[in-house]
Amino acid sequence: MNVLVTGGAGYIGSHAALRLLTDGHAVTIFDDLSRGNRGAVDALRPLGDLCFVEAELGDRAQLDKALTDRSIEVVMHFAAKAYVGESVEIPLQYYRANTAGALSLLEAMVACGVDRFVFSSTCATYGEPPPEHIPITERCPQRPVNPYGRSKLVVEHMLRDHLHAAGDGFAFAALRYFNVAGCDAGGRLGEDHDPETHLVPICLQAALGRRDTLTIFGTDYDTPDGTCIRDYVHVDDLIDAHVTVMDALRPGDSTAYNIGIGAGSSVREVIDASRRVTGVRFPVTEGPRRAGDPPALYADPSHVREELGWSARYTDLDEIIASAWRWFQAHPDGYGG
Repeated sequence: MNVLVTGGAGYIGSHAALRLLTDGHAVTIFDDLSRGNRGAVDALRPLGDLCFVEAELGDRAQLDKALTDRSIEVVMHFAAKAYVGESVEIPLQYYRANTAGALSLLEAMVACGVDRFVFSSTCATYGEPPPEHIPITERCPQRPVNPYGRSKLVVEHMLRDHLHAAGDGFAFAALRYFNVAGCDAGGRLGEDHDPETHLVPICLQAALGRRDTLTIFGTDYDTPDGTCIRDYVHVDDLIDAHVTVMDALRPGDSTAYNIGIGAGSSVREVIDASRRVTGVRFPVTEGPRRAGDPPALYADPSHVREELGWSARYTDLDEIIASAWRWFQAHPDGYGG
């Protein structure tokens, strides 16, 4: 199958491209490298039929060419800005990148006759669910509390509206996933963000001495140890869910799935696991809460399990972190090292 992977030079998108190439698909990565890494693309080149297009989603000429030259059959859409705090500071850039970018992509797909779409959505579309909605099912009201979540939710509405107009000539699935961690078992790809805001890589950078300390934001939440609880799904499991959904899409399908392991780990538990895995007791400080951090967010993934048979294979936090630690040890400076 010929697959277009937008944002394929990023952490999650590159792992998707790796899986697709390993499965024998022809992959076109479409990425402007504003948040992605050329090193990830270089690591993928020897693995199969790969084409890389460096361009923005707003570049319709490049999009049309990529879709037609490679006879694309399905699109996996990962390209997005994804920092919650930043989205509050520069909301228009988030709507341009995430919402307008998806619109440009969808318009190009219509023009080029591509009718299957797997959308990388987010649990941020649920906002701050009350305790009775934890674990979160797909029936939880979507009430995002920041521009990042709203920019993604608008895309979900746009896809549903387009399907209503296009009928059985279109199909899409939105995967609302939670915290993603880990690296591929073969050590070919890793997690390299600038700036880095994700807890697991921050822990590993602290273990490597790349950070003076790690700050816990809030220790007075109504949770067993006072810190936030999140659902950490291994990146390989997340991509397996994308591929499973892609293979199952049929004309007229319109669905959404929560992707997670179905259990949460607290910030302190992640720190403790990182210390066990690395053998380094890196320093930790305590800070005030960040605005908009709910006490607990974790998925109820029963819908995707019952419909498609998908469930996470990696459910041990130490194992997830260990897979990332191997890559960080080999690449202490990220792809630039």
